[in-house]
This record gives sequence, C-alpha cells and structure tokens, in this order.
Amino acid sequence: MEASLQMALSPEKMIRPRRRITGMSAILLPFLDDGSVDWDGFRAHVRRTADAGLTPAVNMDTGYVNLLDAETRRQVLEQTRDVLEGGAFVAGAFVSDRPGDSWNLDAYRRQIDQIQEHGGTPVIFQSYGLTSQANDAIIDAYAEIGRYCPRFIAFELGTMFAPFGRIYDLDVYAGLLSVPQCIGAKHSSLSRVLEWQRLQLRDERRPDFMVLTGNDLAIDMVIYGSDYLLGLSTFAPDIFARRDALWEAGDPGFYEINDLLQYLGFLAFRAPVPAYKHSAAQFLKQRGWIRSDRTHPRSPERPESDVELLRDIAERLGVLPELAS
Repeated sequence: MEASLQMALSPEKMIRPRRRITGMSAILLPFLDDGSVDWDGFRAHVRRTADAGLTPAVNMDTGYVNLLDAETRRQVLEQTRDVLEGGAFVAGAFVSDRPGDSWNLDAYRRQIDQIQEHGGTPVIFQSYGLTSQANDAIIDAYAEIGRYCPRFIAFELGTMFAPFGRIYDLDVYAGLLSVPQCIGAKHSSLSRVLEWQRLQLRDERRPDFMVLTGNDLAIDMVIYGSDYLLGLSTFAPDIFARRDALWEAGDPGFYEINDLLQYLGFLAFRAPVPAYKHSAAQFLKQRGWIRSDRTHPRSPERPESDVELLRDIAERLGVLPELAS
C-alpha cells in the first residue's frame, strides 16, 4: 500500500484553498521558581487558547504528561473543566509501562474514564504494550477502546519525542480508519511524505477523519487538508488563529505569518526535541503570560542565550507586551 501511495502522490494537487482549519493546541503546564505548578498561569493559558478559537489539549507531551504523577494529571483535568465551564477540550490518556510489558486495556480504560468524567475527549497515547504488538493486534486494541469510548483520537508518536512511540505502517493506519469511534489521529513523524500518504488514504476511505498534524517543522501541512494538534501553537494561540483565518479568507498574509511561526518552530524544536517546552516557557514569560520560565525538573532545558532569539521573533510577530513608561 505504501509504495502505491508514494507513486501516486501529487502534493500540489492536494492544496485546499480557503478551507476552514480545525486547530487544537497542546497547553504548556507552567511552573513557578519554587518548582510548584503555576495553576494561575495554566488556567489563564487554557482560557486564552479557547478564546482564540483553538481547542485546548491538556496532559499532552507539552504538558509533561509522562513526567506527572496521577494526582497532578487529575488536577489538570479539574482545572481545565472549571475554566472552560463545559467547553470542548481534549486530553492525553497516558499509561506508563516498560519495554516488554503487555497491552493493558484496563489501565487505558481508567485514564479514558477519568477524562470523560471531566468532559474531555481522550487522545490515546502510545505505550510499550500497545506499540510492541503485531499489526492486527494493534488495530484490535483500538477497536477495544472504541467499545468503551464513543469518541477518541489516536496518536502516532515518533521516537524522537518518546521511546515508546511508533509510526504505524499504512495497513495499521487503514485499520484506524475502520474504527468508527476513532474520529482522528495526531501524526508526529515530522515527515511530510508520511503525512501526505495519510491524507490521501483518508480522502479515499473516510473523508470525515481528522489527520491532525503534529509536525512542528512543517506547520503549513494545513493547506493540504491536515488539521493540527501542535505543541508550537502553545507559544502563540492567538497568532495561529489569525493565520488560520487568513487561509480561510484566501488572504496571502497567511504565508507571512506562517513563515514567522515556522522560524519559531525550527528554533524551538531542534535537538534535543523535548527541550521545546523550555523554549515555550521562555517565550510565554516574555509575553507576560506566565511568571517563570522554569520547567519540570526532569525535562531538558535550553541555554539562556535563546531568550534574545525568541524575543526577536516575538517582536516580529508583534506579541511583546508594551512596557509602562
């Protein structure tokens, strides 16, 4: 299947002018200088993301989900529910396991139930137990989830983001499309070709299925039919929303904003990739949206010299706060 789709790819013919883009933005979980969670900053960021027209995505990689304890993940859900007062959000269903562990449906069900109880739509994080299975068993695992969860989003995660991740082959992806409760899948391979293949397969087999790009190095995938669930958009949900509106309006200003946001993406998502969360904290602090650029203590950091580079981008985007005279 992959070879035939590769040969048939014509990306220039896939461009969809004036389409309405669905944007989901992974929310950074900010920390204070004393190492505690900045709940005020978190709540404000969830609120401003929703107000911009993007769907907040909490307990994702950007929110350190794999580094949080169960109680903090639960508090994230509570705070999000309270802020949005019934508004839509998605949340990561994360199961911590080890290489060699078996697929654990019961553990996933507990995470899914908790998210649904708080009003969110689950995003099914991969785990060693899920991704180590044979192709047919992986498809069966998602079908099992569908029996307990009426709406969920799958997630392909490259190993540059997490060691338990796996980019599925197209036979598995086709299997995902056959699970009616799976409404979409976030794709984080950082490969345009693999994402174009998924878009082509989606268009042929299930047009309502959302291909949610997680490619922070190619955020223009939205012009080909992808929607997005990005970590980069946490830096500037307001600017992403403006960019999306320009595309829908057919305004060429889309490209200028997209270029600046992509420049930000290349800086923030360089190796080591997980350190982009510190870049986000540095950027949001300069915007005046959080009080500290501290990260989770087990997350890698960027050098202080990045601050000036980020400030330059913020100035070009016009998002630095005006200082009182």
